[in-house]
Amino acid sequence: MKDKEKNKGIKTSIGGQALLEGIMMRGPKRTSMAVRNPEGEIVIEEWDTVAPNRPAITRWPFVRGIFNFVDSMKTGMKCLTRSAELSGLEELEEEAAREKESKKRAKSEKKHKDATPSEEKAEESVEEKASETSDEPLAESTVEMSEEKPEEKEEVTEAKEEVAKEEPLKEEKKGTGATTAAVMSIGTVLGLALALVLFIWLPTFLGTLILGPNAASEHSAWLTVISGVIKMIILVAYMSLVSLMKDIRRVFMYHGAEHKTIFCYEHGHELTVENVKRERRFHPRCGTSFLFLMVLVSIAVMIPIGILYQNILPASVLSNKLVYTLIRTATSLVFLPLIVGIGYELIRLAGKHDNLFTRIMSAPGLWMQRITTKEPDDSMIECAIEAVKRVIPDDGSDHIK
Repeated sequence: MKDKEKNKGIKTSIGGQALLEGIMMRGPKRTSMAVRNPEGEIVIEEWDTVAPNRPAITRWPFVRGIFNFVDSMKTGMKCLTRSAELSGLEELEEEAAREKESKKRAKSEKKHKDATPSEEKAEESVEEKASETSDEPLAESTVEMSEEKPEEKEEVTEAKEEVAKEEPLKEEKKGTGATTAAVMSIGTVLGLALALVLFIWLPTFLGTLILGPNAASEHSAWLTVISGVIKMIILVAYMSLVSLMKDIRRVFMYHGAEHKTIFCYEHGHELTVENVKRERRFHPRCGTSFLFLMVLVSIAVMIPIGILYQNILPASVLSNKLVYTLIRTATSLVFLPLIVGIGYELIRLAGKHDNLFTRIMSAPGLWMQRITTKEPDDSMIECAIEAVKRVIPDDGSDHIK
């Protein structure tokens, strides 16, 4: 009872991430992940949360967020790749490769069978011609030759077929881990490129089209605001579309389990499935809220920069939509670390305090979580509980004060 009262109403720094059929939880000292394998068992892996040996400046406010963001991305990608292995995704890929190879062989055999009758006719005609010019029936000798070692021929053929079947599978097993990692890496690069186009270049370009030829020279502040609104619309539309995918929906359900479990711990309740189910799934420290905060911060940062450009750039540049859009895109990238740093401090503030300001600030992100989190089932909650139990420190070092 004392422990419950001690923990009641705390704010924790423990955070998590939904994975493929599992959840990762990261505490100040330990990190763990719990993933369900194809047999339905929870596979748990845990390790020390090792803080990189960086200068003290990297822990300063508005700077620490940049490094924490990069660390979270790296850890998240590693755990996502590992969850794909543990959950059986790689086995499904292997099975799909086998089926593909099997279909390919069947198609090849069918073509061979279709060609066999004509080949047999050609052989028969050759044998007939040869038998006419020979004193001894060559057809009989040919039959005798073909019947000399039929078993040996069959064994050799079968052996070749077995080797042909086994070698590709061996190569697949060897390269599966590397393939998954490569796919994840390529996906990350493409995702970043897509994010650059969708959330930086496209909103600015559409804003210049909406405001007309004088968008940059006379309406730079409105251009920033409209671009920010377009970013939000794109973000909501994108999340809504991907949530329709079955696999992504399950990830969003694990996302809900992560939030509900952390809430249960913060409220001082025993970590059981029934207690967790009663909690809300919308958490102010969620990454979804962080994305919305970054959009709002980008608007605040880019308004004065747009006004500055309005006064220092030549009219020929301001009137050229493509050139001006590229300049604004490059500027957004330059100031991205600052935007991330400010967004991180705001999300920490929202997680630490519950007042009118933090509620207003968190409202858009909490609304967005209605899309990115779904109600989990009991098996997902069990994974979240197993993951979070292993990262809660005994000394209370996770408490945000």
